[in-house]
Amino acid sequence: MVGTLFLFKLLTLIIRLFIVRQMAQSSGVNLSSLENTLDLYLGQKAPSLPKGWREGIVRFLPWIVLILFIITLPVVLAAFGISAFFLPFSFVSGTTGGVVYLLGMIVLGLSLVFQAMAIPGLFKKTRQGWNLLFYSILLGAVQNLITFNLVGLIIGTLFSLYILFQIRSYYK
Repeated sequence: MVGTLFLFKLLTLIIRLFIVRQMAQSSGVNLSSLENTLDLYLGQKAPSLPKGWREGIVRFLPWIVLILFIITLPVVLAAFGISAFFLPFSFVSGTTGGVVYLLGMIVLGLSLVFQAMAIPGLFKKTRQGWNLLFYSILLGAVQNLITFNLVGLIIGTLFSLYILFQIRSYYK
């Protein structure tokens, strides 16, 4: 019962974050405070990558995201198909496991959509492409939190955000 209550509160928080994001976009405000805090610690205070590395990352990042998206998409679509069949069975052991699985799949799908939308902007080196990749990484962090993947949450998200904020200045 406690796990179900936790998941319900987590789902409510995610929905509120999306609503706040939509309201912020319509009013011209963005997630600047989180972005500025992360930029301070990961972009300015953290040890800086050499300039050649940053330029190489900026040049190859769109291709890396595109290739990983192409590789990941069939796997995720297969997982969605398999999960459509097995989803009713995931609730047999209780609602907690089924809800966690369902939320994880939804957030994974949203993250892939943000990555796909970011690819053209990454090729053009626009801030919008960078922002969409930033949102994708944040959604990945939410997915890791939902599925209790703490190692992926801490190491994967921190590494991704570090790289992303090291190259932030290249996207205008």
